[in-house]
Amino acid sequence: MSSDKLSPVPLRLEQRRRIQQELTGGFISLIGVFWIGTVWYHLVEGWRWVDAAYMTMITLATVGFLEVDILGDRGRLFTMSLILMGLISIGYMANRFTEALIQGYFQEGLRLRQFQRLMKSLSGHYIICGFGRMGRQIALEFQAEGVNFVVADSHPEPVQIAGELGFKAFQGDATLDETLLKLGIERATCIIAALPSDAENLYTVLSAKTLNPNIRAIARASNEEAQQKLQRAGADAVISPYITGGKRMAAAALRPQVMDFVEGILTGTDRTFYMEEFRLDASACVHVGETLRDARLRSQSGALILAIRRIDGTLISGPNADTVLMDGDQLICMGTEEQLRRLNQILSPLQPKPMRLPRQSG
Repeated sequence: MSSDKLSPVPLRLEQRRRIQQELTGGFISLIGVFWIGTVWYHLVEGWRWVDAAYMTMITLATVGFLEVDILGDRGRLFTMSLILMGLISIGYMANRFTEALIQGYFQEGLRLRQFQRLMKSLSGHYIICGFGRMGRQIALEFQAEGVNFVVADSHPEPVQIAGELGFKAFQGDATLDETLLKLGIERATCIIAALPSDAENLYTVLSAKTLNPNIRAIARASNEEAQQKLQRAGADAVISPYITGGKRMAAAALRPQVMDFVEGILTGTDRTFYMEEFRLDASACVHVGETLRDARLRSQSGALILAIRRIDGTLISGPNADTVLMDGDQLICMGTEEQLRRLNQILSPLQPKPMRLPRQSG
């Protein structure tokens, strides 16, 4: 992926605003000088509006045409002043325009428009808010899994780094509704609030859930208190790096083989077995209402059903042959890539859905 096409690598926000203000100011000053000249020739010299505007134009353009009518000393002194004001305004405009070209102001505007068109075309994508150490790792994992995602950060440096890595990146404050709407929040599948501040993550989750109540929101929390507040705000999952990291380190010390096995299944690039989840839809799955024995999912696909989460949140670990498959169930399964492909085809024969492929080795 090319960062030039997918990511508006921005100038510093202050620099961009300054260039925009200076270009606008130069244009307004030039229009002001033109208006002053036209009004003066009309009111003082008594010329028609068209003649006054024409005289002002040829004076500012310094083309050397003859005067529209005879001017006295006062008129010629004003015309000299008008030429001087015009040269200053035009010179200032030319200088600002040249700087804008050198700084890439217009190129950035073009990239921004391309990026906005890309955002409008996105659907079912993931939004990563914050491109710090955690956000970068999430993006790398998504890239390895072939997930369609976009990165947002309020600072230009992380956005530029994300663009150089080939990610779709946007500079903006993720706590603001305006930014989330530009990122296509209403069409997104999931938003991840990985900002450094708990307050920022809280605002991001609240804004995201307000704009799209069905979106899955995952947030980072620094402590248990923040974790509880984020859950109350509507976050579907809250991850504390310190708590989660501590638990995993303890598990690695106490049960190293189990930890290595689970770690390999979840994140290893050269693994044989994978874990995936499937959602049952009665309109697409013919096995809804059957028991696992009758559905024969294991014998048909070879994949193992590890757990089933009901639509009400109830988790069934190690379901047996008499467990009934129900509409809305989330099946957590393990198997080889081919086994999971076959299971995907079995569960959705009426409305086959493209399965996200597990990351490949290398």
